[in-house]
Amino acid sequence: ALRAGDLVLARVEKVGQHQRIELADGRKSRLFPGDEILLCLGNRYAPDQFEALIPEEFGQCELVAAGGVAAKVICRSDKVNAATVLEIVGRVADARGNILNLENYALPDPGIGKPSQVVLAVVGTAMNAGKTETMTSLIHGLIKAGYKVGAAKVTGTGAGGDVWSALDAGANPVLDFTDIGMPSTYKMPFDQVERAAISLVTHLSHAPIDIIVLEVADGLYQAETSQLLASSRFTSLINGFVFAAGDAMGAVAGTGWLLDKGLPMVGISGLLTQSPLAIREVREGIKLQFAKRGFHEASVLPVCDIRTLRDPLHAQALVKPYLIETQTRQAS
Repeated sequence: ALRAGDLVLARVEKVGQHQRIELADGRKSRLFPGDEILLCLGNRYAPDQFEALIPEEFGQCELVAAGGVAAKVICRSDKVNAATVLEIVGRVADARGNILNLENYALPDPGIGKPSQVVLAVVGTAMNAGKTETMTSLIHGLIKAGYKVGAAKVTGTGAGGDVWSALDAGANPVLDFTDIGMPSTYKMPFDQVERAAISLVTHLSHAPIDIIVLEVADGLYQAETSQLLASSRFTSLINGFVFAAGDAMGAVAGTGWLLDKGLPMVGISGLLTQSPLAIREVREGIKLQFAKRGFHEASVLPVCDIRTLRDPLHAQALVKPYLIETQTRQAS
């Protein structure tokens, strides 16, 4: 049976939404009908693009992510064209005939330990809420403030865009779930997703860095995201969360969701910060959220646009309380 992570040879039958495929060096190579390409089987959950599942047998499927993920499309958003159609020619094997799977290339298990670094996580309302721009802007600001930063995307579907963005912002090392052997986290057993996320944090904690910045894909209601944020094993590693939203209502409602789960928050950002009026609405809404929960008004969260996150003084101010906290813990 075909399974997640299997490497396959496929033939392009019809070019659709994804007209290019990302190569190992990050360049996106144009696709033509008749091309034979190596891909990885994986599920995909992308509300603005496709929901797709691993096919049960050889035959026709689709290219569902430019990173080289193949699956059978179940539904698609009206925002995108029909997916690029593929024909699976066969699975890829080594010289001994062993079927090759992405898990064969996973990083070794690093064990579990509490990181000594400050760990921040960016979560959001949905796909395309501005999470990656929030993450990379924060990384850039922290780098300019003199900190060494590592980063990881802990859930999602394999593609290089977010990894390249974090590297361009100055983070090093940068990892994602594909480094743990998963082409996608959608439909994977949750204990495996949880273990992968913790492993990514642990791998980064072994690097000579000061701060770890994580991105959790999609929105709070996506299954793996929701489960991960309910996992004390994962959230206990996080010092603070930055919440990215596309509009004021999403920002205020999502903040309430996170506060009700007792998750520590650093600030709010995302696409909404392009609008001064939306920022004003969020600030008023957050005051009400804090008042309902009996929190002191002085603790109301900052709403940060990308210029603020990229400013070294503001970026440092966001993490300073957590740096002091971790230094105090280490000293004791």
